[in-house]
Amino acid sequence: MLYFFEKYRIFAADFKGLYDGGFRAPLLLKRKMAFENKIKESIRRSVARNPELFILDLDVQPGNSVHVVIDGYKPVPVSECVRITREVEDEMDRETEDFSLTVSTADITRWFDDSRQLHKNKGKKLEVKAGGQTYEGTLVDLDDEKLVLENKVREPKPVGKGKHTVLKRYEIPLADFEKAKVKLPF
Repeated sequence: MLYFFEKYRIFAADFKGLYDGGFRAPLLLKRKMAFENKIKESIRRSVARNPELFILDLDVQPGNSVHVVIDGYKPVPVSECVRITREVEDEMDRETEDFSLTVSTADITRWFDDSRQLHKNKGKKLEVKAGGQTYEGTLVDLDDEKLVLENKVREPKPVGKGKHTVLKRYEIPLADFEKAKVKLPF
């Protein structure tokens, strides 16, 4: 019998006596999974050495191509990406497994869905999606329960002609937070 493993893009014969979690797994797959677990643990240890950092994405692709995206409560310098790369490469044995490792920081132009990323964007203009609605404004306050956005908008005067500037304040519970994006000034 043949199994097709989508994630690894390999075909493997059904070997009797090799069991892993209730299904029969080839030796090649077990070795691949051991490599993945070892490199993921090495990356987690290296990132944990700096309590200001956290992992946003960790992906091991076919061909042992490892991509890591990190971020922090403050802007992450390139030196941290270099440090993590060197520590992981020093810990892994290239004679056993060949791999490529890319460590990068979060892209400012993309949406982020991790509420920990809000801390470093305090004081910046954001577009926030929460509870099925979209809000836009400057992030002025953030705590464990809510985030507060303020936005100056021009509205028609209640009496007479013309418009006046009104300060809108949005208090959004973090439980409703879906994603946010930094609005770049142009």
